[in-house]
Amino acid sequence: MNILYFLKPKGDISYIYDDDTLRQVLEKMEHHRFTAVPMINHETGAYVGTITEGDLLWEIKNHHDLNLKEAENIAIRDVKRHRDNQPVSIDADMEDLFNKVVQQNFVPVIDGQNTFIGIVTRKEVITYLKKLGQDA
Repeated sequence: MNILYFLKPKGDISYIYDDDTLRQVLEKMEHHRFTAVPMINHETGAYVGTITEGDLLWEIKNHHDLNLKEAENIAIRDVKRHRDNQPVSIDADMEDLFNKVVQQNFVPVIDGQNTFIGIVTRKEVITYLKKLGQDA
């Protein structure tokens, strides 16, 4: 078994670009009801990090007079991130994936050039393990 078994490809998930604005990210996260999303570089497709609701809240708190219009002037790459979800390479072993999924709700998956290709969710891994236990 390899990571591809669990992979949700980039085309099937929501993510943000590092040149999106704070307002765009707020609206996307609100629309999809996400608490965290992967951020990728718009030009190279490389995985940059993870933006969380907490990161956005701290940014808003630190801009006392921020409104939605002004949020259009803040690039999301300039928002301080507390912690990024650590990625795995597409050819990583399953133990590495499982170690990361224990700590993160999703694990970004990258290729050999650090290009973001999708995610593995904790839910998918737990569902698989549950099914294994039931079939045993």
